[in-house]
Amino acid sequence: MKNLKAILETTDNLKNRTDVNWQEVLSEIVSDFECTTGTLHFLDPSTNLLTIEAHIGIPNFLVPKLSKIPIGKGMAGIAAEREEAVEMCNLQTDDSGIARPAAKETKVEGSIAAPMLYDGQLYGTLGIGKTVPYDFKKEEVSALLKIGEMISEVYTRNAT
Repeated sequence: MKNLKAILETTDNLKNRTDVNWQEVLSEIVSDFECTTGTLHFLDPSTNLLTIEAHIGIPNFLVPKLSKIPIGKGMAGIAAEREEAVEMCNLQTDDSGIARPAAKETKVEGSIAAPMLYDGQLYGTLGIGKTVPYDFKKEEVSALLKIGEMISEVYTRNAT
């Protein structure tokens, strides 16, 4: 994995941009964390659903199932509801009921979904996954939450 300080510095550069390509941002995050999949959902306040903005490595047939996620459903929805990261060492063998059945079709094992919070408000979720069992380190979780905060700040500024 890339140095966490370098990841945060790169992501911090988002704050100065007005023309953000969320697909490129997600691609960089997925690469930096040496993952194969990623999702970026923003909260639609009119429906209270997490709406997909960008995705990497998700099979096309699954995209419709991930396009709108209710708060409290699946890893992203639970991360949003709890306002804390939700992770699984091996999504393929999980029987907790947190991951939705379709999530197993991604072939991802080690995965994490983090809420994107800014000034105490939820703006969406950021999820990444590896094809091997993996426990994300405390520093990685903290970095992902910080990245989510930066994305939320940029999203808020660009939405106005």
